[in-house]
Amino acid sequence: MSNIPTASGFWNYLAECVRLLYWIYFKPFTFERWLRDIHLQLKPTDDPFATRSEFCTNPYLRRYAGQVWWLTAVVPIFTVLLVASVYTLVRGESFNWYIRCSFLVGWFIGRTLDRDNNKNRIVFLLVAALTMFLAVQFLSDMVAISVGFGVVLGVVLGVTRGVALGVALGVALGVLFGEMGNVEFSVAFSMVGVARGVAGGVARGVGVGVTFAVALGVGVGMMVGVVVGMMVGVTFAVASSLMLSVAWVFGVLRVYFWLPELLWILTLFFLFPNGKRVNCLRYLPPRFDELIILPLPFMDVMIVEAYRNNPIAARETINYLITSTNQQKVAAQAISGIAGDILNRCQRLSDIVDIANQLAWIPSPAPKELGVVLPQFLEISQDVRASEEATSPYRKYELLNIPITALRQLGQSLALTKDAHIAVSFSNTAQSWRTILETAQHTLNEQAQQSKEIRQVYIAGNSLDPETAKDRFKGRIDIFREIESLTLSEQPPVLLLYGGRRTGKTSALKYLPYRIQANIVPLLVDLQGAASATTLKGLAENLAQQIIEAARRLPRKLYLPNPDANKLAEDPFPALQTWLTEIERNNSGKQFLLCLDEYERLGEVVEATSSRAPLNFIRNLLQHQRKWILLFSGSQELSELDDYWSDYLINTRALRMTYLHELEARDLIQQPVENFSDIYEPTAVDEIIQVTRCQPYLVQLVCYEVVELLNRDIRRNRREADTAKATAQDVKEVIPVVLERGDQYFRELWTSLTDSDRSLLRRIIHGETPTPQDKGVIRKLTRKEILTPEGNAFQVPLVQKYIEQLLEEE
Repeated sequence: MSNIPTASGFWNYLAECVRLLYWIYFKPFTFERWLRDIHLQLKPTDDPFATRSEFCTNPYLRRYAGQVWWLTAVVPIFTVLLVASVYTLVRGESFNWYIRCSFLVGWFIGRTLDRDNNKNRIVFLLVAALTMFLAVQFLSDMVAISVGFGVVLGVVLGVTRGVALGVALGVALGVLFGEMGNVEFSVAFSMVGVARGVAGGVARGVGVGVTFAVALGVGVGMMVGVVVGMMVGVTFAVASSLMLSVAWVFGVLRVYFWLPELLWILTLFFLFPNGKRVNCLRYLPPRFDELIILPLPFMDVMIVEAYRNNPIAARETINYLITSTNQQKVAAQAISGIAGDILNRCQRLSDIVDIANQLAWIPSPAPKELGVVLPQFLEISQDVRASEEATSPYRKYELLNIPITALRQLGQSLALTKDAHIAVSFSNTAQSWRTILETAQHTLNEQAQQSKEIRQVYIAGNSLDPETAKDRFKGRIDIFREIESLTLSEQPPVLLLYGGRRTGKTSALKYLPYRIQANIVPLLVDLQGAASATTLKGLAENLAQQIIEAARRLPRKLYLPNPDANKLAEDPFPALQTWLTEIERNNSGKQFLLCLDEYERLGEVVEATSSRAPLNFIRNLLQHQRKWILLFSGSQELSELDDYWSDYLINTRALRMTYLHELEARDLIQQPVENFSDIYEPTAVDEIIQVTRCQPYLVQLVCYEVVELLNRDIRRNRREADTAKATAQDVKEVIPVVLERGDQYFRELWTSLTDSDRSLLRRIIHGETPTPQDKGVIRKLTRKEILTPEGNAFQVPLVQKYIEQLLEEE
């Protein structure tokens, strides 16, 4: 325990006491941490004698308790004598030493009697003290009262909490007690103001104390000081009340120390040039005074400048300001300045990639000075990193579209912000980054055109995003037309878009805004994420946030207001209903198509919350919001859901998402993007169509692996880049890799089947013919697009190959 002295002797003991006094007033946060090292439960506001039973096993605690007693007993005596003498000398009046010293003697006696910390004895001492000063008639009444109150207050202080308040109250009462002169009275309340500053800083908002000054905040303390000053003016002179108010304010705001600290920071800033200010960080005023209430200039500027030369020292200073002082605002301003400086100094693509690493130390959430700007720049940096990690120049080129689009949108949003400083600073940074990325993208495009390898343009896995996938989404024109037609009808039904896994449902919903009329506003909500909420409030908040974000992603962006947070917390779904009504009112002429993807997950929320409020909200929306149309998307038909769903999804129109038409599949294979090379023999295209049955995910996956195979052969000089074409044999060669990479898709399909479904598939693979009793299972597996209507063959040969391989491993 490095902070605890171990040396004995008078001078060391005295030095420790002085250090405690310094910590109490100037470094309360350090004092609090030091106390935790002594005793885990010990706080600055605690009386250490309350833990007397632990003195034998904890010598550090015993030593601290002794120092607390000496400080509260002796320091007020010396301080009162010093302060009273100076003020009396300045005022030019005699000082009643007799009465003041009698009080201090009583104070010391009371502190001595209280050392045993016996509550019954305290009561006895109170009575004894009162009897004493009433009985002692041969002394003057004022002297008797002074001694008696000194004893009483010295004893009662044992009931109070904390060395800081003990010392300050002793000083204040010592100066106050006696003739109650104007100056002394003002000085006394100045000391109470100091006591509030000390105790409030040490307690750090705990609100524990014996006087109202401890419990009140600084601002309230100032107000009370003025009010009390006016009240005192009725009894004393107006000048006295004014002195009282000024003394209180100066004590609470610690102006006595702020003025020299202001001079000190100005000296550091103007005396040392820019490059040498890093050496000044250790001498900033908060290093010596952790409780600076009034602001000091230039500290954040010095930290920002120091970061360029010594990031470690600057970060250490910021961490110190956050954890050990009340200068969190200065730390936030410094973080904002450093972040803006680093973002603005990016000159190359590699600089943008490294931003996430450079700013990883910034706490989350970011300071409000950075708002939502910094997270957006960090996301853009991550997107650029993802582009850099792509395997081909063309893929890098394509992936840069994401951050370039994000920067364009960020620049537009910054133009609308009310904060002029943020708008100017970060708009320039966004424009600079965009120029860097567009230059890099142009270079990558040239490299891709010169490369001998075939461009890898197929995307197998996640849903297609219009921002990056562009024209890779093929077909589904009939689906888009039907959605548009039904939405614009006089009485739009509830739409249900259903189909097997990875048939392109989510991709279709993402492309929907680009394929239908502009007066229809599709808003995509992923219920798979929303279902993670365990409360109705959490679900409603998630739905609202996703709707707002979906509106901002539209080709023609729509900026929706936030719902009322208080109403949302009080009664979530009626508040959500009111919010949707407001959106409808503010956007006349629009039809809102709320697309709920993975809608089956709502059942999980119903079970988790034991409430059907989400479904009641949906029914209410259908009945009363004429401008809101619902589209559910999932892999299950209504007949496969729990019975209670039928009460809510009335007048539902089902739209089935099945495999691609053959022409659409051929277009995806041969022209996934514009100006794609002719790399397939006709027999290869036929083979892909045959093994995938035009299932879009499997088409993308097979084509991806075929391109990888061709590029491997080109790199090994097995094929000529200009003439390399895939054959049917190449397609067959990549089948094992396709089954391995698509394992999650195939396994999910297999596990979703019942035992009777799997039993029939096993028999078919083993060459058995289905019986009449299998008709029900055959109809079910036909709807799931696994078996042909005849029930004796698989629709997708790749699915059959996977199940055969799975059965061999059993």
